[in-house]
Amino acid sequence: MDYGKRDLVLAGELILPDRTLPHAQVICRDGAIVEITADPQHAGRAGARGRIEGRYIAPGFIDLHVHGGGGADYMDGSADTVRVANRVHARHGTTTIFPTTTTGSPQEIAGMLEACGNVRDEWSIGDGARIGGVHYYGPYFAGDKVGCHSREGRRDPDAAEYEHVLAGGLVRIATCAAELPGAGEFYRAAREHQCLVTCGHSDSTWAEMARAYEAGVRHVDHFWCAMSSVPSIRKRCGTPMQGSMEQFVLAHEEMSTEVIADACHLAPELLNFAFRMKGARRLCLVTDANRAVDMPPGRYVFGPASTGTPFESDGKVGFVPGQGLASSVKGMDHMVRTMIAAGAASLPDAARIASLTPAERVGIAARTGSLEPGKRADVLVLSESLEVERVFIGGEEFRG
Repeated sequence: MDYGKRDLVLAGELILPDRTLPHAQVICRDGAIVEITADPQHAGRAGARGRIEGRYIAPGFIDLHVHGGGGADYMDGSADTVRVANRVHARHGTTTIFPTTTTGSPQEIAGMLEACGNVRDEWSIGDGARIGGVHYYGPYFAGDKVGCHSREGRRDPDAAEYEHVLAGGLVRIATCAAELPGAGEFYRAAREHQCLVTCGHSDSTWAEMARAYEAGVRHVDHFWCAMSSVPSIRKRCGTPMQGSMEQFVLAHEEMSTEVIADACHLAPELLNFAFRMKGARRLCLVTDANRAVDMPPGRYVFGPASTGTPFESDGKVGFVPGQGLASSVKGMDHMVRTMIAAGAASLPDAARIASLTPAERVGIAARTGSLEPGKRADVLVLSESLEVERVFIGGEEFRG
């Protein structure tokens, strides 16, 4: 292959979906990957834009479930705060991001959607991670599974509201608790709009999950967090004891889920268990990160700055004193390292569940998610310890 002045060559040990390829390189041109080769000698030819070396070359990460960072929450509802959060997560290797709503008023959610749409449509490399769509997460939660979200902003599905939201075309992931009245109609509407249809913040039974499955649900949010269990179903429904979301997801091969691998939400044995049960094609890493990412320990607000829920960060995790955890304060690179350190996944598998698997679940794998010719040049240069050294989005280097 002849290299031109516009070529970008990234050389090192390539992390592919099923293996690593040492002494290899990714050649990018005009924002796309054009060749993968194990012959790095050609990279030295005169005229190439440059040859950049790292210990590992990885696909950019894709975060399906994230609330903010750098002091900003997406629900703050301004383009500036969206860009702040996107830049933070780009520094941690996320190149495609799905800003996620919390509970909130229709006006607050509309403001968030407008801000994210503006940033997506006007994106440039200085804005950080590219918005792949919005995750419409709050407000349709079960009353006893709201978690750190504002209870005042929780409500049952409202067809007029969600039809308007879905019609805008920005929402690509849509969540609702399966036991709520009108959940089935919500799921069918989201499926018609080609969303990844999910259940979360739910105390649903196996039977309710089965109905949700028939209506289009193929994913549940952050496994074991704000989800039903056999004891919680017994408390709600009595005996005989019934199956919960956990059993339903593990029993159905088509169902996928996600884990927050920040070393605070789930112990290593649970990360291992989730990976063993669902595998690299049905498990996604997410950050579920809040505005305290890359911020000093202290007090913050989860959700809209004026109406959200107060929480604290100790630099390791967010929490509401005396109540429990309040999402993570870490980026996706940390999740990948934690997954490997727990012995839960190999390096290729850990990278896959942070990139290609989420891309597959939301239908963008033809464009991004792995190092393959024809895909967008969303590529990371990683150190030996898997720290992010350089980030390329569409072949342009992010330097924020």
